[in-house]
Parts: sequence; C-alpha cells; structure tokens
Amino acid sequence: MRNVFLFLKRYSVFILFLFMQVFSLYMLFSENRFHGSVFNMFSNVWAGRINHQINAFEEFFSLSRQNEILRNQNARLLSELPSGSLLPDSGTRRVTDTLKLDSVRSYRQYQYFSARVISNSIFLQQNYLMLHRGSEQGIESNMAVVAPEGIIGTVVSVSKNMSTVMSLLHRQSKLIATLKKGSGLGEVSWDGKDPRYLQLIKIPKTVQVAKGDTVVTSPYSDRFPPGYIVGFVYTIEEDQETNTYNLVVRTGANFYNLQHAYVVKNLLKIEMDELNNKMIKP
Repeated sequence: MRNVFLFLKRYSVFILFLFMQVFSLYMLFSENRFHGSVFNMFSNVWAGRINHQINAFEEFFSLSRQNEILRNQNARLLSELPSGSLLPDSGTRRVTDTLKLDSVRSYRQYQYFSARVISNSIFLQQNYLMLHRGSEQGIESNMAVVAPEGIIGTVVSVSKNMSTVMSLLHRQSKLIATLKKGSGLGEVSWDGKDPRYLQLIKIPKTVQVAKGDTVVTSPYSDRFPPGYIVGFVYTIEEDQETNTYNLVVRTGANFYNLQHAYVVKNLLKIEMDELNNKMIKP
C-alpha cells in the first residue's frame, strides 16, 4: 500500500494531466457534432478491424472441430448417394386380385464412417495404415477404406478403437477395376516401386483407352462402392503375349498426405455371403 501512495505522489502531475486530457477530449467529441461524427467513424473502423482479427483468431482454433463436423456430414451424404443404394427389379410384379404395388423401395447398400489416419507407410513392400476408429465405432474386417479423392485400401484387423488397413500400396493388394467409360475390366495391383502409380493389367485391346482416362471400382465388388475413383491412366503398354493392354495408373488418393478417410460398410454383404455359401455347398 505504501508503494501505491508513493507511486501516486511521484506521478500525480502526469496522472492529473492524463485525466484532464481525456476529459477535454470527451467534452470536445460529445459537445461538437462534427468532431463527434469523425470520432464515431474512426472508432467504428477500428472496432471492425479488431473484431475481424478476433473472429479470425477464434476461427483458427475452431478449425479442427469444424473439420470433424464436415467429415461426419460428408459421411452421411456419401451414404445417401444413389450409387450406394440398390433398387429392386420392378420389371415383373406379383399381385393378388386388384392390389397394385405402385412404389419402389430403395435399399441403402453402403454406409460411410469418417476416420482419422494416425499412421501411414508408403515406402515398404507391404504398406499399412492405422485409423483411429475400431469395433466400438462399428468397424469390421474386410471393409473398404476410401478418401474423397480415391480408394485407399481394405481393413484387415480391428481393435476396440483402432483398425489396420492394407493399403493399395501393398504387394498382395488386388482390386478389380474398370475404365469409367464402362468397359475394360482388369486387375489393379502395385509393383512395389513408386507410391504414386498402380498397375492395371489384362485390359482387352478391343477397348479404347487414352492417357488421362479415369479408372474406377468395378460394379461387381462386394466391398468397394461401384464407380469410385482408383486413379487415372498415365501410360499404356501392349502385352504381346496376352494381346492385352497393361496400364500404369496414377493414384487418385495422395498417399503421401493422408490425414482423413472414410470406412465403407456394405450393409448387404451378409445376405450376399449367405447366397454365395449356398452356391458353394454341394
């Protein structure tokens, strides 16, 4: 307390000067219309700039939460895409008396779960990713994993809150794909060299293919949603022995910078497996 009094005594003249200065400015701007309008104009400008900086500061620290909200929203929207639904064959209908079936039900086939990539390897011969989502969040083995730009891989093991994904950049990874044009069914694999490129082999020479053509997942897969981007044709080579094309495909997904992904669940897979098992049994 003694130091406070000594401070006030030492700087009393300066403090009085500041008080009088503030009071005089208040009287000037409050009693003079012109000066008051000028003061209000400048104060509004500076207040707007300060509020803009504060909002930008707050927005920066809320980006993580906003990104999470957007990823969850994208997962819901992807699940509602027409390509993720199956329509029953309505070409033939069985009716009783005069009862008519005049509605067609759409069955959702694929459900998307957003996930964060917590580890990723690309320079090994057998590359894997790890996702921060597991069985507690609905993830199961053999589910497809995709990014907004393209296919990533397949879930191979799951714990309570994490899952391991076999990357497309794995020597044992195989994927049936086709050209987006609607023809050219072939097998996609990786040769273990450049993480930017895959190989699509056994494309018939009767198929017209050009550099830049889009390669997508096959409509016959029980794991990957049909028509999802795998990559883009980079080079075209002829295989004289098999009379087919071997294509080098630039990956759609950027494996160098994977931070977020979507795990895709085929909601009809159990029913499909049951039918396949019945066909296999003698």
